[in-house]
Amino acid sequence: MHLVANAGDAMRLTGGRLDVSLDAIPISTNPTGMPALTPGTYIRLRVRDTGCGMAPEIQERIFEPFFTTKEVGEGTGLGLATVHGIVIGHGGTITVSSKRGRGTTFTVYLPQRERGATPATPAVAPRPQGRGRVLLVDDETMLVQLGCEQLKRLGYDAIGTTDSHVALDTFRADPMRFACVITDYTMPALMGTTLAREMQRLRPDLPVILCSGSQEGLVPEHVTAQGIAAVLLKPWSPAELAQTLQRVCHAVPV
Repeated sequence: MHLVANAGDAMRLTGGRLDVSLDAIPISTNPTGMPALTPGTYIRLRVRDTGCGMAPEIQERIFEPFFTTKEVGEGTGLGLATVHGIVIGHGGTITVSSKRGRGTTFTVYLPQRERGATPATPAVAPRPQGRGRVLLVDDETMLVQLGCEQLKRLGYDAIGTTDSHVALDTFRADPMRFACVITDYTMPALMGTTLAREMQRLRPDLPVILCSGSQEGLVPEHVTAQGIAAVLLKPWSPAELAQTLQRVCHAVPV
């Protein structure tokens, strides 16, 4: 979804063609320029557009958290960093090929499980369930939707928004309504720490969880001093979300 959304942005002004393909390929030795992979069969996903393309210096930085070529207020740069984290977390890799004015191709390699193979199932502790209302704030619509779904599965009543000012107005209407607030660190209007400070002026005991795509700049002592109860790194797992909420939600409004 992230890759297709980026392709759409690249072709927004001029139009163009989007191709998505999927196949399986054996890899024994890595092609030049591709990060090392364990030999085996991989699923190869290609997302190709005929949009504006990227200069070499931009390609070198696109997977860095918070790097973006968009105007202020249009994005945080976490989209491709999130893609990179998901792919690496599944034992794969992602490459990019692009030329200015000639389009861009992202290629994702994910290890293929053998047909009929039954992977060992590790013992997984039950995810702690909770209750109460959680306000989720992130400027990426998809992350708000996914986060709210996760929260609901964990037993919480979730309210999500992509606008920090809307979040603050919602909280002001009834500060005791929320068990916790989860906010992205780099919001376009109000930074996550600023939003937390404004909300805690109304309710000092409010637990606030700060989420970010990178630990860079998040010094634990500074974060704690700003009233942040915990930090979640993107992309988080449902188990991490459940455990963090259980740890910080000392009050449970109904």
